[in-house]
Amino acid sequence: MVNKITCCIVLFENNIDILNKTIDSLLNNCLNIKIYLVDNSRTKRLMSLSNKSRIDYIHNPSNPGFGAAHNIAITRAIKAGSNYHFVINPDAYFEEDVITPMVDFMFKHKEIGMMMPKILNEDGTVQNLPKLLPSPYSILMRKLKRPESIYNKFINRYELRSVPEDVIYDSPILSGCFTLLNLEAIQEVGMYDDKFFMYFEDWDLSRRMHTKYKTMYFPLVSVYHGYESGANKNSKLFKIFINSAVTYFNKWGWFFDSDRVKINKKALAQFTI
Repeated sequence: MVNKITCCIVLFENNIDILNKTIDSLLNNCLNIKIYLVDNSRTKRLMSLSNKSRIDYIHNPSNPGFGAAHNIAITRAIKAGSNYHFVINPDAYFEEDVITPMVDFMFKHKEIGMMMPKILNEDGTVQNLPKLLPSPYSILMRKLKRPESIYNKFINRYELRSVPEDVIYDSPILSGCFTLLNLEAIQEVGMYDDKFFMYFEDWDLSRRMHTKYKTMYFPLVSVYHGYESGANKNSKLFKIFINSAVTYFNKWGWFFDSDRVKINKKALAQFTI
């Protein structure tokens, strides 16, 4: 059986050179992947990227948000008969084939609904993106980063930093910067919740997927990703971040969330931390 593989990159006023690096890494390393570019920009300036084969360009100037734009591509991928679909940020790229190993692993393990590879900074250091389910305290501590002694103990546990670097494990939260979706599982648990304009939509989907399937961290392959942390630098993005955090905790529970406690305890039981 030949698995049909698709991916989507959501665009908004992006740098074309950076985008070309992302697109070329896909086209050069996976000969049968179809790419959807969903462009939330006001103009069609980025349409020039679609002159390459295996690319579908979709102009979406209403800009409904990150998750809602990805849902457009996911819907098309399902209708086209795709089995596996990657959600990829426009500043993520790789130098060796990561697509085939990830798809092969998911194909062999039908219980997996989502998966992400190791994510690296440009200097080769690891971005600690797999996490436990968040609480309001988690969000506050990640922003304050103090007092240092308490923060260090917290962040090592919350971001599972003590797990050996190349261990494959089931993480309740996966980042949306480079995610492989099992589309059969997506049809069961649903796509991104479009109530989230940006931020937390990947955490929400991870949590829903994690209740029925495994959400795996797969560090045997890696991609580079430009981590901007825009909400810490831009007041508009920070406001969007806060609104999304409120949406998330209104949906799943603020301080009283018994499922969060159970899920995190089960995740930690995979290792000794």
